[in-house]
Amino acid sequence: MSRVPFHFESHRPSGPLAALVESIWYARGRVPYARERIAPTGSTVAVFVLGDPICETPRNGAGEPLTTDRGFLLGPHDSPVINAPLGETFAVGVVTTPVGGEAIFGVPPKRIRGRVVDLLAAWPDAAALRRGLLDIEAVGSGRGAIARAMIDRVTAHIADRRALPGTARCARAVAAIEADPGRPIADVAATLGISHGHLDREFTRIVGLTPRMLARLLRMRRLLAAIDVTRPVPWTHVAADFGWFDQPHFIRDFKRHTGVAPSHYVAAQRATFERLEVTESIGFVPELPAM
Repeated sequence: MSRVPFHFESHRPSGPLAALVESIWYARGRVPYARERIAPTGSTVAVFVLGDPICETPRNGAGEPLTTDRGFLLGPHDSPVINAPLGETFAVGVVTTPVGGEAIFGVPPKRIRGRVVDLLAAWPDAAALRRGLLDIEAVGSGRGAIARAMIDRVTAHIADRRALPGTARCARAVAAIEADPGRPIADVAATLGISHGHLDREFTRIVGLTPRMLARLLRMRRLLAAIDVTRPVPWTHVAADFGWFDQPHFIRDFKRHTGVAPSHYVAAQRATFERLEVTESIGFVPELPAM
C-alpha cells in the first residue's frame, strides 16, 4: 500500500501539443507531511487549486510566497520550490516543456523566472477554465472519471496552441542538451547554425533560463533518475559517472538543486514513497519529522 494516499493521474498530450506540454495532471488527497521541496525541471507550471489553499515559496524558501485557493503559475526556476498544502490537495496542473510556457499561457517565461504568481491574474483563460473544472466536480461520478474529465477539459482548451517563432530551434537545442548535458553550449549553437550569443538570447526569451542553467539542472535530474533510493547509494561512483569528480562540488550542486544533502534526499524518499512510486517522485523531498 502506498504511504502517500493520493489519487494521481497524468496525461501526456499527443500531436503538435506534445512539443509544448509535458503533462496535464490531476491530484487529490492528503500528504503525511507539512511541506515538501520540489526540484526544478526547466518547465513553467500552472496549477488550478480546487480545494484547500496551497502555499508556494520559490527559491528554496527565499522567494516571495503565495498562498492561494484559486491557482498559481510557477515560472521556470533553477532552485527548489517549497510546496505546502494547507489541507487536502485538490488540484489540476499543466506542466509545459521548457519551450512551451509562453505559447500555452501567454506569459513570457523570463518575466516570471524564479517566481510564483496568481494564476487567474496572469493567465486570462484561467478563470473560465477553473469554473469549468469545478462544474465537473459538482456533477460527480467517481474520482477516476472526474480526473479524466478534468484532464480532457484542460487538454481540449489548450489544444489549438501553436509554437512561437524560434521555438523549433530552441526545442532542438533542448533535445541536444538533454542528450548530453555536459556538451559545450557553443557546440550546440554551432550545430544549429547560430552564434553562442544568439542562442543564449533566443533560448532565454523562449525557455526563461539560459542554456547553461538548463544543462545544469538536467544533468542533476538524470542523476536522480539513475539512483535507486531503496538501496544504499554509492554516491562517489554515481557522481563520477555523471561528471563530478570533486565530492564537495557535487554536494554543493546537489543541495542547490534539491535543497538538501544527498543522504537527506534518500532518507526522505525512502521514508515516504513506495518502490513503485519513486519513478514519479524524482526531485521531491518531503519534510521529515524532527529527530
